Amino acid sequence: MDGTFADTAPDLGAALNHVRGLHQLPPLPVEITRLQASHGSAGLLKLGFNVAPDAAEFPALRDAFLAYYTAHICDHTTLFAGMAELIATLEQRGLPWGIVTNKPQRFTLPLMQALGYAERAACLVSGDTCAHAKPHPAPMLHAAASIGVPAPRCLYLGDDKRDIDAGRAAGMPALIARYGYIDPSARLETWEASGAIDHPLALLEYINSSSALS
Repeated sequence: MDGTFADTAPDLGAALNHVRGLHQLPPLPVEITRLQASHGSAGLLKLGFNVAPDAAEFPALRDAFLAYYTAHICDHTTLFAGMAELIATLEQRGLPWGIVTNKPQRFTLPLMQALGYAERAACLVSGDTCAHAKPHPAPMLHAAASIGVPAPRCLYLGDDKRDIDAGRAAGMPALIARYGYIDPSARLETWEASGAIDHPLALLEYINSSSALS
């Protein structure tokens, strides 16, 4: 979802800056908050307040962050350029697609509904759908089972190492979305991905290649 399917960073950053404003702190530019967007409230609050989840002040900060985000979940969020065309092409070919995210369902479903894709996805696996979230393979295997396709015949696209780790653990090819929220210092060659793409439509080239999903 975040950083792969949709560019959610503007709304997540706005929620962080709202909470910073409550504490008389200046807003952070989206170029800074974007790098933590895939890491949810914990990563963003670490960036904005230098607090860890075990800090005494963290619950109140998180509650304020989530309350604002809930009310403004899709003010500025859009699909990444090319994603709508990719989804349309997959649907035309009869290839099921879905979302596996660590975002809790109470945010995943409303966001997908606001974007107009909730009913089009063959599966929608949130961070609390299974007993474990990524990088555990359980969500990946749950998604594969729900669409009736063996994991090795699926293809996962993500912008974080935990996405690649989850795919590999599930026996599922996993590609890096280099257009997503990847830290410039990340050593992508160490992620052991099946490949990488720089634009959503490049996924079609991978699917069309003779070695893909063999």
